[in-house]
Amino acid sequence: MSEYTVRAARSTDITGIHSLLEPMVDRRILLGKDLAVLYGAVQEFVVAEADGVLIGCGALHVMWEDLGEVRTLLVRADYLRHGVGRAIVDALEERARELGLTRLFCLTFETEFFTRRGYVPIGEQVVDADVYSQLLRSGDAGVEEFLDLAHVKPNTLGNTRMIKHLN
Repeated sequence: MSEYTVRAARSTDITGIHSLLEPMVDRRILLGKDLAVLYGAVQEFVVAEADGVLIGCGALHVMWEDLGEVRTLLVRADYLRHGVGRAIVDALEERARELGLTRLFCLTFETEFFTRRGYVPIGEQVVDADVYSQLLRSGDAGVEEFLDLAHVKPNTLGNTRMIKHLN
């Protein structure tokens, strides 16, 4: 197994991120993202790279003053169970701390992976009513998933909403 590095994504990584994402979309594990959306979010992404090839990625999306979301976390199948996902999440959590975030949300099928990293399932609203009403206006699908809105439930079936309080 080749050594890998985790670094901030560059615009030239977007087509590689899209290629990593497509098999997961085809298997209905992750929601698809258009290239334009990915380019617009390049600053949110970190990538894992081995021998000049992308082997994984993840994004940190700021949702509120103290709250962010780990999004689009994936690792190429031949690099699973080699610490790549952990390294990506560690990098995203460090970015979150640098931004002053104290909580991170994720929506995942990989509950054991996130539980080992200190995330716990959530079932109810975790923001106050004023923040909730502000977030409702975002129009962002991930925020709507966080809020557990009824119209996104068909896209989230089987996923678990989880949160971690950062130190």
